[in-house]
Amino acid sequence: MLRLFSLLFLFSTLLFASAKHYDFNLIKKGVDDDNTLLVVGGIQGDEPGGFLSASLLATHYEITKGSVWIVPNLNFYSIIKRSRGPFGDMNRKFAELSCEDPEYDTIQRIKSYIKDEKVKLIVNLHDGSGFYRPTYEDNMHSPSRWGQCSIVDQENIDAQYGNLAEIAHKVNKYVNKHLMKQEHKYHLHNTRTREGDKEMEKSLTYFAINNNKAAFGNEASKSLSTHERVYYHLLALERYMQIMGIEYKRKFTMHPNGVYAAINNDIYISMYDNKIKLPLSKIRNYLRYFPIKKDEEVDFRASNPLLTIVKQGNEYTIQYGNRRLSRLKADYIEHDEHKPTFEFLIDGEVIDVSFGDIVEVKKNFLVKDDQNYRVNVIGYTSSRKKETDVHIAKNQIAQRFSVDQSGDIYRVEYYKKEKFAGMILVKFKS
Repeated sequence: MLRLFSLLFLFSTLLFASAKHYDFNLIKKGVDDDNTLLVVGGIQGDEPGGFLSASLLATHYEITKGSVWIVPNLNFYSIIKRSRGPFGDMNRKFAELSCEDPEYDTIQRIKSYIKDEKVKLIVNLHDGSGFYRPTYEDNMHSPSRWGQCSIVDQENIDAQYGNLAEIAHKVNKYVNKHLMKQEHKYHLHNTRTREGDKEMEKSLTYFAINNNKAAFGNEASKSLSTHERVYYHLLALERYMQIMGIEYKRKFTMHPNGVYAAINNDIYISMYDNKIKLPLSKIRNYLRYFPIKKDEEVDFRASNPLLTIVKQGNEYTIQYGNRRLSRLKADYIEHDEHKPTFEFLIDGEVIDVSFGDIVEVKKNFLVKDDQNYRVNVIGYTSSRKKETDVHIAKNQIAQRFSVDQSGDIYRVEYYKKEKFAGMILVKFKS
């Protein structure tokens, strides 16, 4: 029994240490003022519509007037684990919480943003089951369901934007003008928390209104595909911004197909001061012999706050929210720190390239020889001792070594003596 207790304690300690590694982001857009909208996604890791909507607000919107603060990954560890909450439901920790709770620091930090005097309205994004209806229609369309509704804890509070029910009705009216199907209609869900809902008394929005902040929950249905949920969340967020006088520009078409493209296209991760850049839209699910710096944590930058790298033994998983995009099988090696430029001959034209570049090729490319570096075109085989000063076409590289699933992108790696120097990608146009 003592051994079992020790193992359980060790497991919980390791779990806690892993969770502490994934702190949430606060992204501020626009110009800070005392009329700030705070948007929260990812309080529960099994609700991707919510955290993907918040991340798109962070990456694909320009705030041209006003102030928006975005937390796209409040419970980041939960998101990565595809769990509602490895340490319990985080949205039930805003009333009383022991300082021994593994998520205590996270809760205290988000509370400080909620209470910030600049913040006047909070929207917490969720994915809920079925379709909320004020009266019972059937099992999936009833008052016990949570999908497709705007949630308030009570009709009014004494605060700016305190007419909660009225604002929620305006949001619903706007969303309902852009429905994909009539079944997706939004309704107001007043939980009347103060009247005795003990569970909702522990929630983020109830904490907010008790600190005189207008707060709303926005629910999209889990019966919808993820990008359809994001579509409805973003419609609601745009209406909240309009109500607050916040102006914006978006980088995609507000349509389910436009939202899908925004989620899945033009995502990338760069490593080691941009000496390696990986486009992730169609990345292979497994890349072998990947040059990882010896004895160090991977240094990376991502195009989206939901992207991260998770180490598991000698493999490194690239995670996008709760989706695993690829695994990198580590080839541990020391890295050279220089960042020179090189000459490539692309379809007969000489161009200068640097580590981290992605070079587009129609027919063939040639890597000019540099006496200081050894070049390895991954997947290219030849009887030559060097892989420089030779024209290489797509059909001369084994497709299984491509970076992407389409077989268009290949790695050109540079080495300085026994150290890895950097990587350039060549992308053949289809």
